[in-house]
Amino acid sequence: MDNARLFLGIALVFVLFLIWQAWMEEQMVATPPQTETFQPDVSDGVAAGAPPAPASELIAPLPSGVAPQPEEASPAGQRVRVTTDQMEAEILTAGGGIRVLRLRQYPVSLERPNEPYTLFSDESAHFFIAQSALHAPGAEAPGLSAVWRSADSEYGLAEGQETLVVPLTWKSAGLKVTRTYSFRRDSFLIEVSQTVENHSGETWSGYQDRRLQRVRPPHQGASLFPTSTQEIAYTGAVISTPEERYEKISFDDMEKAPLDRPAKGGWGAMIQHYFVAAWIPSEEENNRYYSIANRGHYTLGITGPVVTVADGATAVYSSRIFAGPKLQDRLEAVAPNLKLTVDYGKLTILSQPLFWLLQTIHDVVGNWGWSIVLLVVLVKLVFYKLSETSYRSMANMRKLQPRLQSLREKYGHDKQKLNQAMMEMYKTEKINPLGGCLPIAVQIPVFIALYWVLLESVELRQAPWILWIKDLSVPDPYYVLPIIMGASMFVQQRLNPAPPDPIQARIMMALPLVFTVFFLWFPAGLVVYWVVNNLLSIAQQWLITRRVERGAVLARK
Repeated sequence: MDNARLFLGIALVFVLFLIWQAWMEEQMVATPPQTETFQPDVSDGVAAGAPPAPASELIAPLPSGVAPQPEEASPAGQRVRVTTDQMEAEILTAGGGIRVLRLRQYPVSLERPNEPYTLFSDESAHFFIAQSALHAPGAEAPGLSAVWRSADSEYGLAEGQETLVVPLTWKSAGLKVTRTYSFRRDSFLIEVSQTVENHSGETWSGYQDRRLQRVRPPHQGASLFPTSTQEIAYTGAVISTPEERYEKISFDDMEKAPLDRPAKGGWGAMIQHYFVAAWIPSEEENNRYYSIANRGHYTLGITGPVVTVADGATAVYSSRIFAGPKLQDRLEAVAPNLKLTVDYGKLTILSQPLFWLLQTIHDVVGNWGWSIVLLVVLVKLVFYKLSETSYRSMANMRKLQPRLQSLREKYGHDKQKLNQAMMEMYKTEKINPLGGCLPIAVQIPVFIALYWVLLESVELRQAPWILWIKDLSVPDPYYVLPIIMGASMFVQQRLNPAPPDPIQARIMMALPLVFTVFFLWFPAGLVVYWVVNNLLSIAQQWLITRRVERGAVLARK
């Protein structure tokens, strides 16, 4: 096997890797836009879709009821608007859930700097909301359709104020429930408490239900060849339990079989590219995780333990919602394993230290583009000796090309004699034709891990580099970097031994053009990585090739 075949194989492996990612997205059925907002039709405040289970003092039953029906519009109710330094939220008194949440420090794009990114929305095409309820079988309770009251319609975090409290109240037959949302300055964490005051004259028992409900993103499954990182990154549900710290529950999984998983503590989230929303119960709470798939709407829910409240007594149910960007340091501080929602896939064990190194470099240089450049330089230095072995093998093979060509002409189509003659020549010259394989193969997982770091890190979103590169998370607007990348691939090919097979040679010549076209839609940060890696490889390969050729000349003298 010669080194030309090796490089062709590596290139094809990378292309196939990207095509496989796109194919996985293609298999997920895209949901057509809805013309109305989906709302469950509930009789006791409990939406349907999940199987019933017996009640327990330790683990609550799964919610059950009649099948939900779509309505023409959002349920009637007052919208309570909440503004902090990080969020703009809208809580609907009909249901008491968070229907809209915008991230003020994360604009939609650089072209629309004053328009915050919308994470939660009750618009039908982008439906994604957070809900909570209390269920009390056989008794009154504020379910998903309960109408709450708010003293004000506007709440704002004042200058110098650290915490903003938004209370909602619900009353019925001697039972009073106060749902309180607590927002904090410079935080994406929302604390949610539900205080039950029982003056009904009898004992009341109920449990808490927390849900994230959404539709598939419009782009999912849109094309075989993705033109944006959003089509490659995973969008769907994730749960974390003591038994499985990070488990994906895709929309297809929900349709095949509903989730029903008892667990202590943990969390449940809906994740997408760069952003996450997660319900986080108490670590000591015995919960049941469940899912519902109903006509294009997907729900991930968590029910807590049944709590009994005596007449005249008070009980408090507590939870937290994290809704914001996937900033690893913040996620790690909120809950165990929550930072795994920065989904690096199977190579997390390599991607995590690479991200740490990238962030450490950024803390020094203050620019994510130059941080990528320096990270690639450091990775190349770590693998310098392995790369040197590979390039030296290629240089030696290049030196033997005239003699190999003579052997092919001498033996013609006699493959057996040709191979024997070639192996004899390799043995005489003390050259291992496979010498370049292992060093490069060892580096492939690291390069793919770095690819995922650059793909998943929200820190690179709208981060500038130099000149015309104003956002490393979107394609180069003038296609300069992809063209440089293609040119660097062409130069690398000229430094490699020429493939003996004419068809193989034509394929190799076409690869730089294919990759250039492919990379036109890649985020600039990823292309920067490939360009710098290619240029450093060219410099190292040229230097080693020159040394080998100079040594051969001196040996002949």
